[in-house]
Amino acid sequence: MKWFKNSHYLTTLGAIFIGFLLIMLLKSPASGGQTEAASAVMLVQLELENQQLANDNERMQQELTKYYEGQSAYALAQEQLFKAQLSAGVLSVRAPGLRITLNDSKDPVTEPNDVAKYVIHEAYLREIINCLWSSGAEAVAVNRLRVTSNTEIFCSGAFIQINGSRQMPPYVIEAVGNTDEMQTALNFLYYWTELGSYSQRYGITREVEFKDEITIPAASLRQYRYIEPGKE
Repeated sequence: MKWFKNSHYLTTLGAIFIGFLLIMLLKSPASGGQTEAASAVMLVQLELENQQLANDNERMQQELTKYYEGQSAYALAQEQLFKAQLSAGVLSVRAPGLRITLNDSKDPVTEPNDVAKYVIHEAYLREIINCLWSSGAEAVAVNRLRVTSNTEIFCSGAFIQINGSRQMPPYVIEAVGNTDEMQTALNFLYYWTELGSYSQRYGITREVEFKDEITIPAASLRQYRYIEPGKE
């Protein structure tokens, strides 16, 4: 910036010098000396023009630097916003994944002492979803309801409540991520094995499908009434 100010100072001096040469040129008689003076004026004028171009170039470089710095900051902010939205689950996403279907048995109850084993309980959903998260699932939904950190899953009479909505069977759990790792984790899950035996003995549905692409819907935005950013 100091150089930029000095260059303006030099330009002013050059203009004064040119004016002085023009005066001398007008006062001097026509001769070879006058021609030399005119050449000197032209050289100085050319140098001033070059200096002005250099000044303009410097100013443009400074403006470009500010522009690119602004663009970089904007791109970084956009990237951080995108990651935050992904983490919050407020964006619809798609990827390879698996679809699990759980349903109550339609068989008549022949073992009254085991009547609870003919239906799907909320504990099955919670354990399966936790297993999927722990095995690398990147997004999960139940009956097209996005599972987030605010999702509740609990028994509500004949229903299972999820995200404030009462859901009835069948319960379809969709998860996207590494399907091999998710399937391996499920095979080691106690509840998954139990549901397999219940399927054979009591007639409940426990199915899993692998899909090349599954779309997980976005979660609804949660309304906050009391919290606010903390002071650091």
